[in-house]
Parts: sequence; C-alpha cells; structure tokens
Amino acid sequence: MKPTAPPKNPVRVALVIGSNREGRFGPVVADWLLGHLRSRDDFEADVVDVAESPLPTTLSPTPEATEALAAVTPKLSAADAFVVVTPEYNHSYPAALKNLIDWHFHEWRAKPVALVSYGGVSGGLRAVEHLRQVFAELHATTVRDTVSFHNAHGSFDDTGRLKDPSAPDAAAKVMLDQLAWWGRALREAKETRPYGD
Repeated sequence: MKPTAPPKNPVRVALVIGSNREGRFGPVVADWLLGHLRSRDDFEADVVDVAESPLPTTLSPTPEATEALAAVTPKLSAADAFVVVTPEYNHSYPAALKNLIDWHFHEWRAKPVALVSYGGVSGGLRAVEHLRQVFAELHATTVRDTVSFHNAHGSFDDTGRLKDPSAPDAAAKVMLDQLAWWGRALREAKETRPYGD
C-alpha cells in the first residue's frame, strides 16, 4: 500500500485559553491539548491566552487596547479554526473570554470552533452550551463533539499528565478530526466564494 503523503496547507488553529483567574487550571488542559494538535500533520497550532491579552472591557480603542489587540488579533485572523479551552464559572464561561470574543468579529466568521471544558461535577458543559450560542451569532460553526473534564484537578497528576488518558485522548481525536474537516471545508469554500457574498 502506498504511504499517504502529509496534507498540504495544514489547518491553522488558534488554541484560546479562556481564563485569566489567579491559580487557573486552563494551562494544564491547554498543554495537554496542544500536544495532540502538534502531534498531527494536518494542523499548525498557535496559542492565544486571555491572561496575556489585557483587553479593557470598555471596547474603546485606547492606546492600551490597540497595543493588546496588536498581539492577539493577527493570531485570530490568521487562524482557519479555533479550539477554545474554558472553565465554568457560575454556570457559564469567564468574562475575560467573552471580552476577547467581543473585541473581534470578522476573525470568527465562517470558521469552526472546537470546545474543551473543565470544571467540577458538570465538567464545564454549561459554559460550552453558552459559547455555542455566542459563536453562532458571530457566524462561526461549533463542532459537535467536545472534550470535558469533570473534577478536572483530580484527572491530572502533579506534572500535568492525565492519570487515565484513554477516554480523553479518544474524545480529543474525534473532536480534532471534525475540526480538521470543517477547517479545510470552510477554507476551501471561502476561496471559491467569500463568505457573505
């Protein structure tokens, strides 16, 4: 059997870490997922961390906002697809993540979004359902399958490795396969006919 050549033009993914809370667990989950993204030849991954993007909540184009946007907007704009890693705060997602989303519009349009959540008993799934509505309003497409970590702190050891990776790894593969399909499909569609025309 002839070996399969690596795909041309891999899907460019921006992995968004959606919490800026002190003591946050998001980077642990993001590092795990980044390993999955970088192990595949159909993705190129970049990271957008809301903790490193101090955007004001006024949505006013101040010099500070302009400086923060200069660091984050090009990454979002260049992406063909997104993976958003979110905790659940008070039955929804963090304010810092909503702020990042609201500062942008065209960057999300006609692109797929995969959602990875973590939390206590619910595993962040209520945050995921709220985000689906937000991204639909922005003309983005959320992929069906997600990865969620219930009682996330107990799922990882002190080095940031999963204690039992079998189910999360399988879920990540399904989700990322869907993201790759949608990323390629929407990119090719926009090359033929720009979205909104």
